[in-house]
Formats: sequence, structure tokens, C-alpha cells
Amino acid sequence: MDKNSVNRTNIIGAGEVGSAISVDMNKASIHKTNSIFWDTKGNDILGATSLPLYGAFVSEEKCQLFGDFSGKKMLEIGCGSGQSLQYHGERKASELWGLDMSENQIEKTRQHLAACGLTAQLICSPMEEECGIPEDYFDFVYSIYAIGWTTDLEGTFGRIASYLKKDGVFIFSWSHPIHKCVAAENSTLIFKKSYFDESWYSVSLEESTLTLSDRKLSTYVNALSKMGFVIEQLIEESDDEIMQLRDSDFAQKAKMLPVTFVIKARKL
Repeated sequence: MDKNSVNRTNIIGAGEVGSAISVDMNKASIHKTNSIFWDTKGNDILGATSLPLYGAFVSEEKCQLFGDFSGKKMLEIGCGSGQSLQYHGERKASELWGLDMSENQIEKTRQHLAACGLTAQLICSPMEEECGIPEDYFDFVYSIYAIGWTTDLEGTFGRIASYLKKDGVFIFSWSHPIHKCVAAENSTLIFKKSYFDESWYSVSLEESTLTLSDRKLSTYVNALSKMGFVIEQLIEESDDEIMQLRDSDFAQKAKMLPVTFVIKARKL
């Protein structure tokens, strides 16, 4: 950790975190911190987002980004506990593959899919690293609220492009960067950090620690373009029907600014 680190405010999930600490970018240290987080209390603290939801207020049932994927080969980046792989397996995808940096998450996925009568090829590795996933093989690569954990966005997008067949589709969701800057106070939204601040920070939550960077939306778009993708859809809107089911400050915030974004891109 940088000796000159300073406290900073940040937003994790639906709440403000006041003890975020700016840190130096060190891939090995970040991987270790985050894998321990997900091996231990990650799901208990942050929960799990999985299809048909892309995030708090965005659903596949409304967006229909995948279309008909029966008979298709699917790879999930950040497979978590396996619910999204289950979603595709039960809808007749021909092959399921999952990647996660946490051994605990991989085991949860294996057990969950077995209980559902499904199987998948599962690999434990950071998404940035070479890990034996076949190239020019998949019809779809997708990531539900996991891509932001990468320490190398362009490198990760480059690897994903290599996994996809020509004209293959990459779909991913993540917390909208503007959401990470704004907190609700007394029914008013107040900026707590700069949208342009992409520095790395660590947060302590319930005796666990995670390390993240909040990238601008343009950073994702430009990295995709550089790695040979064309963007077909960018979704920022929250689903009114889902918001109406949740009467909370978080839902009120979602009516005023996006909390999730989803991108569908195609490999050229």
C-alpha cells in the first residue's frame, strides 16, 4: 500500500463507504486480496448477481441481448456461484465453461450445477492470464458484474476476443461509473468523488478487504474498440417494473441516474 495513501469516499453496492484507501496498482497484490475476499465473505457481503438479471434493475428478459443461444458454446468470465451458467444450461446451450479467480467460487459453481443436473468446464484463474481456454471456439462470452475486477482491461478484452469465433458476441455488465461517484443524502444526490478518478482503492467491509478501480465508461468503450470489437448495444436505463418492486433509497437513486451498464459487442 502506498505510504502516501489518503482516505477517500466511495460507493460500494447501494451504500457509501467512507474508509476507501487509495493504493498503488500491483496486480499480484490485487489478485491475492480479491481472491481471498471471494474465497471467504464475498457472497455474504456483496451477494451475487446472475442472469436473468444483469444488475440491480436490468434484466435479460427485457433486453433480450442473447437471443436464441440453444446449441451454442458459452463461456462465463467470473462465474461466481454458477447461477448464470445454470440459466444457459437449462435453455439448451451446448457447452458451458466458467472462469473465476476464486477456488471457493469454482467449487460452489461445481456443486450448484451438479445439483441442477448440469456440467461445465471450470477453470480457476484471474481473467487477465492465459489459462488454457480454447481460442476461436465460443459463440458467446459473457460476464455478469465481474469484468470490473480485472487489473488489465485491454488485456482481458484481448483474451476474450481470442476465445470467440469470428462474429462471436461478448456481453458484460458492471456497476455504472457515475453511480460510484454519487451518494444519496436526505433525498438529494451528492457527488462524492470525481468521475474521472480511475485510481485503485481498497475498502474494508466486515473484516474483509477488496481492491477495485472505477473506470470511466469511455475506458470500456475504447478498450473494446482497440481489441477488435464493434459495440452493438449499450444499456444504461433501469427497468421501471423492477424498480417499482423495491421501495428504497437505492431504487430512488436508480430513477435519477444509471446504476448498471450493459454492453453487447461483436468480434469483427
